[in-house]
Amino acid sequence: MAKVILTDGDEGVQLIVKQPKARRTTKPEKAVRHPVHVLYGGADRYNAGTAAKLGQIAGAAFAEFAPDFAQFAAAVGLPESEHLPTDAKQIARLERKLSHQKDDSSTAFAWRVYQRTREKLESEPIEDFRIDFEDGYGFRPNDEEDTDAERAAKELAKAMDDGSITAFSGFRIKSFAPETYGRAVRTLEIFLSTLLEASSGRVPDNFVVTLPKVTDRREVKDLADRLKRFEKKWKLASGSIGIEVVIETPEALFSDKGEFNLRRIASSQKGRIRSAHFGAFDFTSALGIPAAHQGIRHPACTLARQMMLLAFAPLGVRVADSVTTTLPVVLHKGPKLTAEQIDENRRSIHGGWAVHFRNVTASIGEGFYQSWDLHPNQLPARYAANYAFYLGSAKENAKRLRGFIDRATKAHLTGTVFDDAASVRGLIDFWKNGLGCGTFTEDEVEELTGIPAEKIGSMTPAGIAELTTR
Repeated sequence: MAKVILTDGDEGVQLIVKQPKARRTTKPEKAVRHPVHVLYGGADRYNAGTAAKLGQIAGAAFAEFAPDFAQFAAAVGLPESEHLPTDAKQIARLERKLSHQKDDSSTAFAWRVYQRTREKLESEPIEDFRIDFEDGYGFRPNDEEDTDAERAAKELAKAMDDGSITAFSGFRIKSFAPETYGRAVRTLEIFLSTLLEASSGRVPDNFVVTLPKVTDRREVKDLADRLKRFEKKWKLASGSIGIEVVIETPEALFSDKGEFNLRRIASSQKGRIRSAHFGAFDFTSALGIPAAHQGIRHPACTLARQMMLLAFAPLGVRVADSVTTTLPVVLHKGPKLTAEQIDENRRSIHGGWAVHFRNVTASIGEGFYQSWDLHPNQLPARYAANYAFYLGSAKENAKRLRGFIDRATKAHLTGTVFDDAASVRGLIDFWKNGLGCGTFTEDEVEELTGIPAEKIGSMTPAGIAELTTR
């Protein structure tokens, strides 16, 4: 790696890059895809068609309650949406105009976000799905959970065969706490054995076992050892079955001895732990916070989430934020609704979208590029927030990155923003994450930044000097 030295001189802060001796180079990495959400569903209701059905529900809600870009922009609260027309004919004329021209207006931005969201809901509404044997399933007689574990595993194998499986998938067992340990292990064994038998010894790509309410690294090691034995028995590549930990107890943050327990958990199974998810409501409940004040934006949750970033992000483990419990659902059903009932349904859906949009936007800004969804109707707001975050600042971030590259040996001032070797890492990560979540295509990244996407994937601040000689 190049050696970077910051010095003060007559020309300001200088970035001096000393190149190391020549050695074998590796192929540049491409941006790794990551899901922007995970949707949980009870194991008793899961079948091979579940993801498709949930995607249809999300698409239907979008079609009914966001028939045009102006209504959707107002619902989620995009900038200057209050100035958009409300007349259907005016909106239709405006949409035709926007489809044939490009500009940087807030109107064009709202239209692009709407189009991207609609395309996503049509092509891949569910990215990550978790078959749930914990909170979304509850406590049932052993025979019943045994039956559901076997049946759900067979349905997942069927989804693998017919191509209906989501890009990321897995199942959540109960915790490894003493009172549920036996049941968790039993479900794990039944599900994995049945899945591997039904699929002729295959597991899906990006497949994980979710371990909830983790309090100690020994729980993670226990699960990892069991997964290793499964991989060895079925001749699977090491690490084929990942682990996803859910941080939702105060004990997960610090050990009884005052040690930073999260880092111990994070580093206990490097390469095996794929992601760490935060459970805001279990966490705040355990602290005795009243129900009316529990929620993802509570200061206690902010502290826990930032500690998760400190523990997991440097190790390359994806962190995922918690849920929005205000659901965009209709209040009245039936073929003959009154005008008042129809309006109440619209306000309920739009209100739920607005809350979820704000929460997702805040999570992304805080470094959590994935979070939970509780209902498929949340997906339109989920994807809109994701696209708005990246599309809304793409040109500014491209300008700043190009400016840094143009003067790669010096810290750079673009407009009123000062960029040095530290801040430019955030610019690089912006494009990596935008590629990884599918907001930008490789061609779009190169068009905006002037940098080939494959170089973005392996770029570091110190390595930017190489770009000036290409």
